[in-house]
Amino acid sequence: MINFRFIVNIIGKLLLVESAFLVLCIVVALIYGENDLLAFIYSAVITLTAGSLMAFTVKVKDRVLAKKDGYFIVTSTWVIFTVFGCLPYLFGNTIPSIVDAVFETMSGFTTTGSSIINNVEALPHATLFWRSLTQWMGGIGIIVLLLAILPGFGIEGRDMFVAEVTGPTHDKFTATFTSTAQRMWTLYLSLTLLQTVFLLLGGMDLFDSICHSFTTMATGGYSTKQNSIAYWDSAYIQYVFIIFMFLAGTNFGLMYSVILKKIRNPFRDEEFKLYFLIVVVSSTIIALGLYFNGYSDLEKSIRDALFQVVTIQTTTGYATTDYLLWPPLLGIIIFVLMFVGASAGSTSGGLKCVRISLLFKNSFIEMKRIIHPNGIINVKYNNKSVHPNIMSGVMGFAILYIFIFGISSVIMSFFTKDIATACSAVITSLSNVGPGFGEIGPMGNFSILPGIAKIFLAILMLVGRLEVFTVLVLFSRTFWKK
Repeated sequence: MINFRFIVNIIGKLLLVESAFLVLCIVVALIYGENDLLAFIYSAVITLTAGSLMAFTVKVKDRVLAKKDGYFIVTSTWVIFTVFGCLPYLFGNTIPSIVDAVFETMSGFTTTGSSIINNVEALPHATLFWRSLTQWMGGIGIIVLLLAILPGFGIEGRDMFVAEVTGPTHDKFTATFTSTAQRMWTLYLSLTLLQTVFLLLGGMDLFDSICHSFTTMATGGYSTKQNSIAYWDSAYIQYVFIIFMFLAGTNFGLMYSVILKKIRNPFRDEEFKLYFLIVVVSSTIIALGLYFNGYSDLEKSIRDALFQVVTIQTTTGYATTDYLLWPPLLGIIIFVLMFVGASAGSTSGGLKCVRISLLFKNSFIEMKRIIHPNGIINVKYNNKSVHPNIMSGVMGFAILYIFIFGISSVIMSFFTKDIATACSAVITSLSNVGPGFGEIGPMGNFSILPGIAKIFLAILMLVGRLEVFTVLVLFSRTFWKK
């Protein structure tokens, strides 16, 4: 049986955390003296009240969570956070439509970055700050936040951690899941502060620097400007974003090991090598294509290519140029990168480089098995044999991912004018990228879509952020059997 009492208790504690972040927005509203102060006060009070009732009035006898409890609590937490997270938009009348508010909030927490707002700069500062905060909270994971800051509540976090953290393996950290969560958040916060400093040095003001650091490290892509990063015509600022987006797409466990000098050469990690190689090769092809087609000079071609490749592969979704104006071949590269994603254990979405690597390795191994049918040949990753269960999970995930993309693209084609918009809307939501092609390109947004399409895409965002199985397992009969 699902331990509903304990789950309600835990979600209540998480809502208390969300209310604390809403209080931060109240402070921002007071600083700037804008008209969204009451919206955040109402939202904070409602969230605090609901959280308190759930956390302190529900008595818990059994504080043990089974594996199925972990999957249930992760999915339900993200849905409930979205419901309470959209309140500031509704109370402040910045997004009066419930459907649009849910879409914007889900896009924030899942770090997708797709938006329905046509004039971002007209929003009050506290609302802009909340948009960025939703991505920062969702980037490393809401449950990881719980394990990091609430270790003393008797919560066994292994299954919740595995259900939320991206990728098929979590072996870069060797400590307990609670200490792992704390280290991930420490690194996450440190990189956020470091990027803020570098952006300030580039002439960006403090508010914009903080908001963009939130959404960069979360690989979310929400900006405080309608033209995104293109608003700042600065090579320095764009290179800062490139570097920190690339870091945000790197396995946090690998980064932590490099910092502690446990791993002196990150290029010994097969996933990092593939991640780096894809960025370099894709950027080189696009830069040469732009340069020889006369789009800009060599440095600008390299910068635009590098920025767009990194922002799409890490599923951040910022924009400095409109890739819809590029030659078709270069656009195809961008589209493929939406599927790939960056590293497992990072804040990025997509299939992840480790899965791509394992799938190709397994294909070549199958050819060897055909030649040597009696031989025992295992797939190896970082010089270690990969357990068959992991390989089965990787192949199952990839097949299901492509299947969902195909079926969802057909469904979306009923709500869009062209197939490019339909397919890109699906993959940009499922991979948590942000911009797409056609009407929802990097210089457009999702406001043109009907309400039912927005709800459908919001569901895909959640499915993609929690890596498909965590959500879909809830709809299986086996899950609900005793």
